[in-house]
Amino acid sequence: MSFNHFDASGKAVMVDVSGKEITLRTAVARARVHLKPETLREIREGKLAKGDVLAVARLAGISAAKKTPDLIPLAHPLAIHHVSVDFSEFLDQGHLDITATIKAAERTGVEMEAMVSATVTALTIYDMCKGADKSISIGEIVLLYKEGGKSGIFRRDEQE
Repeated sequence: MSFNHFDASGKAVMVDVSGKEITLRTAVARARVHLKPETLREIREGKLAKGDVLAVARLAGISAAKKTPDLIPLAHPLAIHHVSVDFSEFLDQGHLDITATIKAAERTGVEMEAMVSATVTALTIYDMCKGADKSISIGEIVLLYKEGGKSGIFRRDEQE
């Protein structure tokens, strides 16, 4: 097995993508935040002391996507063309799902940007709600979808 983030002598290197074609790349990632149902209600009703949790978390996720190469050492700096962060509330199951979608016309994928965006959004929710709910946990962070480049389309089977 060969690893493309290491050269022949075993030193870490950034993968050379200069010869790849520019294609539209899309990635969607999800992070799950487990909270008490009453905390979810307070988020929805805007009753938490720190303010509009989802608005702040959305901005944090958008910013994080753009900062990915600062956080992931071998990630390429990309000209991101679209970032969206959306939320789905599951009051009866006690969790909030974050879905981050990234698009760019680039030579390499945007999976890491989507994963970082979803993760930082979840961490921001944790930070803004920790005073009201000490039991918050951040769970599954997964790539749901990716498209573009020679590897084609990946779609997570939700039964996995």
